[in-house]
Amino acid sequence: MSGTMVNDPTNGLSEQQLEVRRMARELAREHYAPLAARWDAERLPLPHEERRRLGDLGLLGITLPEEFGGSGAPVLDALVVIEELAKECRPAAFQVFECTTGPAAVVNLLGGDELRARCLPPVIRGDATMAVAISEPDAGSAATDMTTRAVRDGDSYRVSGSKRWISGGGHADQYLLYARLADVPGARGIGALVVDADTPGISYGAQEKLMGFRGIPSCDIHFDDVRVPAANLLVDAGRFRELFTGFSLERLGNATMSLALAQAAVDRTVDYVQTRTAFGKPLIEFQATQLTLADMVLQVEAARLLVYRAARGAGRGLPSPLEVSLAKCTANETAKRVTDLAIQLHGGNGYTEEYGIERLHRDAHGWALAGGTPTMQRTRIVSELLGRSFDQRR
Repeated sequence: MSGTMVNDPTNGLSEQQLEVRRMARELAREHYAPLAARWDAERLPLPHEERRRLGDLGLLGITLPEEFGGSGAPVLDALVVIEELAKECRPAAFQVFECTTGPAAVVNLLGGDELRARCLPPVIRGDATMAVAISEPDAGSAATDMTTRAVRDGDSYRVSGSKRWISGGGHADQYLLYARLADVPGARGIGALVVDADTPGISYGAQEKLMGFRGIPSCDIHFDDVRVPAANLLVDAGRFRELFTGFSLERLGNATMSLALAQAAVDRTVDYVQTRTAFGKPLIEFQATQLTLADMVLQVEAARLLVYRAARGAGRGLPSPLEVSLAKCTANETAKRVTDLAIQLHGGNGYTEEYGIERLHRDAHGWALAGGTPTMQRTRIVSELLGRSFDQRR
């Protein structure tokens, strides 16, 4: 069930960006909306042919270089597409997210020419997927506690350890693996490699059964003395700050997923309260409904301004970590609050699967947990604001 926006401002988007938005919105509503509920109910990942459809439409390479088959557009162009797809179908939006703001984008920004030329074209076409592997069973928010190791051995690295909470885990063709490449504590020893999913020594746990994120696979991955070519090294130890600045781009994509959930909740609620009656008149005639709807719109528009500011500041490069943390924290919490208010205004219907509101709410909690929780973003906001780090271990 899809809502119709009563007021659809341009928000300073160019004519080209508005055209991209119109195309993505039509694709989402006409093609993906009828499929999304079933994929969620049956926990089905996006079919390969759908990923290739997105590739054929040029949506997977929006921000990636033209020399590899992409469009080389600013990150805001990708966020516009992610939002429209995510309003209806998060698994479809996730494919664009991973390519344009996720691990593929990090490879493009930090990788050498040979690695980029090898990894990016199949991702842009939709022939291959890449997922990021950072978290571990005992290293979630405290990512620098990771123990997965990659030890240089001639012309390759030997990787041992385990990773958890990998969106795309068990289905991706490659993993951007964060690992300890030097025997020094904390962030200084961490780097990253690109690892092919079918490399001998890799094994996969059972697929997680999550509250939301259904259709976006997730599982543990175990590395048992896995040999990875040295040519697959993306960032060596000592460049952790670059890696996590690159990860800011993924957080911006995450914020956009949350923004989409909140906007979809507003759109559907606007439709509902104008057509649903109680006590002989439409719900919108009640002042309590008006005040609640106004709060929903206020929160969504504030989140959008922060997301767009960070995107415009990034251009075709990396965004400000401070602006991204502000956007992510706000958008994550907005999505949770606004989808919850949408359930309340839909009453019992909001609690059913038929109207799709409960699905928005379940997914909103997932995006708030992924990529650094709002609590962690608050810590980063102060750290970036003051230009200093805080040791959470003391």
